[in-house]
This record gives sequence, C-alpha cells and structure tokens, in this order.
Amino acid sequence: MKTITFAHPEFFWLFLVLPIVIAWYFWKKNEQRPTLKISSVQGFKTAGSVLPKLKPLLFALRLLALATLITALARPQSTDVTNKSRTTRGIDIVMAIDVSGSMLAKDLKPNRMEALKRVAAEFVEQRPNDRIGLVVYAAESYTKTPVTSDKAIVLDALEGVKYDNILQDGTGIGVGLATAVNRLKDSKAKSKVIILLTDGINNSGFIDPRMASEIAREYGVKVYTIGIGTNGMAEFPYAIAPNGQFLFKKMKVEIDEKLMKEIAAMTGGKYFRATSNQSLTSIYNEINKLETTEVMEQRFYNYDEKYRSLALLALGLVVLELLLRKTIFRSFI
Repeated sequence: MKTITFAHPEFFWLFLVLPIVIAWYFWKKNEQRPTLKISSVQGFKTAGSVLPKLKPLLFALRLLALATLITALARPQSTDVTNKSRTTRGIDIVMAIDVSGSMLAKDLKPNRMEALKRVAAEFVEQRPNDRIGLVVYAAESYTKTPVTSDKAIVLDALEGVKYDNILQDGTGIGVGLATAVNRLKDSKAKSKVIILLTDGINNSGFIDPRMASEIAREYGVKVYTIGIGTNGMAEFPYAIAPNGQFLFKKMKVEIDEKLMKEIAAMTGGKYFRATSNQSLTSIYNEINKLETTEVMEQRFYNYDEKYRSLALLALGLVVLELLLRKTIFRSFI
C-alpha cells in the first residue's frame, strides 16, 4: 500500500517565513515604483492596459516557487510496504468430534452437531498459521482429515460431518482420543493439541480413555476437553419415524465430567462445559487465545522519491517569473 511520507518534515517550519515575505512585499510595494513629477499630464495619451494590474502575478510566482522548494526539501516519498510472514513455532491441532446420535439433541440450536460445526469452522479460520486435522468418533473412530495447512480441505471436511450409519452408534471417548493422538505422535510441531468434544459418557470402544490420555502425555500432546449439553433435560432422538424423520423426547443430559477433567489434567489441558451456543463460541475463543503461534514478520520498504519533480517545478516557476519580468512586464517595473 503506497502512502506519502516526508523524510525531513522539519523543513516545513520554513513556511513561517512566507507570511513575513508577504508582509515585506506589501510594505515595500509603493517604493518599487519610481515617482515622476510633471506639471501636467494632458499631453500624454492614455491607453488602458491590464499589465499593471497583473504585476502581483510575478510575486505570486516567486512565492509559489518558494513554497514548492520548501516541500521538496522535506523530501516527499511514496512508500511501498511489503509484509512477509512465516511461522516460527507452529501448532498442530486435531479436533476429535463425537458424532453419535445424541449430538442431534436440540438443546443447542439448531442441534449440537450443527452448532459445533459453525463454531469449529470459525476456529479453523482464525488459525491461519497452524496445521489442523479432524477425527470423528462414536463407538468407533476414523480420521476424516489428517493434519494439514490447507484450511479449505479442513472446512470442507467439517461441513461434511454428520450422523450416519458408517460408525456404530455409541460414545467411545477412548478410541476417539487414541486416533487423534495417532495423528500427532510423529509431529515435529512446537505444540501438539487435541480438542476432544463429547456429549455423553464413555460406553463403547475397546480403549480405556485414561490409557489413551497416558499415551497422549507420553507424546507431549495437550488435550482440551469439552462437554457439550445443557444442564438438566434436553430433546434427544430416540427413534426414526416411517418417513425417515427422527423422533425426539425429553431425556436427562449425562456427561462424564469427572473423566473429561481427568483427561485434561493428565495432559496439561483444560476442561470446558458448553451449555449453549454462546458458551460454545466463548470456549473455542478461549482455546484460541491459550494456544498462540509465534509468527515472524518481515517488512520490506521501497521508497520512491518525489522531491525531484517538485524541485524542477520550483525552478520552472522561477524561470517563468524572470522571463515575464524581463519581457512582458519590463516597461512597468
């Protein structure tokens, strides 16, 4: 982006001289005209001319030349700044998302899964310098996207997260966490983080969540756990109608917060509880602030000097004033 700056703005103090020059001009104005005393002017033929009235133009040209020269001395420059950033200490992040049927509960709007997808997408967009991956789990788990710096791929994969019959229904927190750790164990990043989200209790899977937490700790992976769901009752899907639509009824929200806190504490992370869309957004914002990435920025400045054209303009004004003084206005000065 180009902007005009001045290398020596102190020269603008010289503009204070201009009012003095103007005052001096008007004080000495009458003395510049010679006086001739004669007894009568009847013998002189008078002819109207605008040249005497235009004589102050010479002073205006000299004044403008002086102002232009002062501006040239201040050295105006157009500055083209180029920024180049590179990550010096990046973070690898894997989001492990529960996609069991209970994620369709409507205590968050329109439901838990859609609310999570919106907030997680905003989180991804706020991490331009990090690599992010995506793991989904229910009773089983799989990697939907390995850690990558291509945010378009992550966002597209996140948009495709939904409840389906690919995974056996249930909540296998241990297998989800273990799969996420597996994506990060060989990472060379400065920091390795898992954001593990669930809305239930561990009731499936063949890996104990605490064992998966120990593995994460061994590989230096920090786990932030999020329990999603309001306190009390919520509308849960319990059956599918003949038309293919889910049927909902009020059921008690159950989240194994003790386990989630243990996982976070064991790995150096933190546990959060999201009971609404707003609290879910604030949780991801807090994680975004907790996990900062060091970025080195280099700035390159390209200066384009503008004083030359102003100096030439000042010279041209002086030459024009002298030419007019020695030619057209010669008889009146």
